[in-house]
Amino acid sequence: MRKAVLIVLVLVGLMSCQEKVKREDVAKINGYWEIEKVSLPDGNEKNYKINETIDYFEVKNDSGFRKKVTPQFDGKYLVNDEYEKVKVMMEGEKVVLEYTTEYSKWKEEVLEVSDEKLVLKNAAEMEYEYKRPTPFSVK
Repeated sequence: MRKAVLIVLVLVGLMSCQEKVKREDVAKINGYWEIEKVSLPDGNEKNYKINETIDYFEVKNDSGFRKKVTPQFDGKYLVNDEYEKVKVMMEGEKVVLEYTTEYSKWKEEVLEVSDEKLVLKNAAEMEYEYKRPTPFSVK
């Protein structure tokens, strides 16, 4: 019993040591992001080895957009006119991205953002883990 309590306390301590995302950290979101893994609320995970599309974020002064782009074999991206407006908001101490399209509106909490990793969580408690894409070319 003591071991179980100790393990729980250590885990809680480790989780509380994780740095909180700050509003100014959102600048790191700019650029291309490739989905790597989705963690479902039931504990299951879906890993993505190959992605047909990549997310491109451009946010400045707490607003901007997200587009889906398609990587091409020459290392460039195919882009269309579709995009989602993005607004950065604070909900308590949480940094939240609010997306708006002509048809819908939703939010995702920014759980982690660095130069190489982005983790977002939606209202359905699904966590999306992104990495920076590795450019490729067949030239």
